[in-house]
Amino acid sequence: MTLTIRAFAGAVVLAASSAASVAGAHAQKPGLGGAKSEYKRPADAVLKRKLTAVQYAVTREDDTETPFRNELWDNHEAGIYVDIVSGEPLFSSIDKYDSGTGWPSFTRPLEPANIKKLTDHKLGYARTEIRSAHADSHLGHLFDDGPRPTGLRYCMNSAALRFIPVARLEAEGYGRYASAFKAKSASK
Repeated sequence: MTLTIRAFAGAVVLAASSAASVAGAHAQKPGLGGAKSEYKRPADAVLKRKLTAVQYAVTREDDTETPFRNELWDNHEAGIYVDIVSGEPLFSSIDKYDSGTGWPSFTRPLEPANIKKLTDHKLGYARTEIRSAHADSHLGHLFDDGPRPTGLRYCMNSAALRFIPVARLEAEGYGRYASAFKAKSASK
C-alpha cells in the first residue's frame, strides 16, 4: 500500500523523550523484513515538520548526534529498534552491546534486507555508512572493531531509531519478533 500524508500523520508516535517518532503505516504489516516494500518516504518538508530538529538532521542531512547525550545509548530494555521515519525493523536488543562510544551499538542487524551499506568519504577516508533500505534514513556507520561472534559494530544514532519494548511488539505490529525474546529467556 502507498503511504499517504494522512496515514503518515496518523502514524506519529511520541517517544519517551517527547521526540516525535514517525513510523510508516506499513510497519505494522507482516513481511516487512526483507520483503519488497511499497513504502514511499514522505517529502522532506513533511518530515521536517514531523521530526525533531536532531532527528531530521541525522536522518536526512547525515548528521551525527552527541555521544552519551542521546536517548538510546544506554537503554538496556529488551525490544527492537526501528527506523524513526518508516518503522522498518533494524536492530534487536539481543544484539546490542555497550561499545563505550556513547551511541547504541549492535553486532548485527535484525533484518539485513532493511539496511544498506554505502561508502562515505566525508571525513577524508572511507567509512561504511548504514542507511535504512526503505526510508533511506542515515542511521550511522559500520566498523570492524565489535565483539564476537561477528566482530562488527553497527554504531547507530538514537535520533534515527525508535525503540519498541518487548511488551509492545504485538500491539505495534511487530509480534513476529517476540519469539526471539521468549527463546532467549528460556535459554537462561
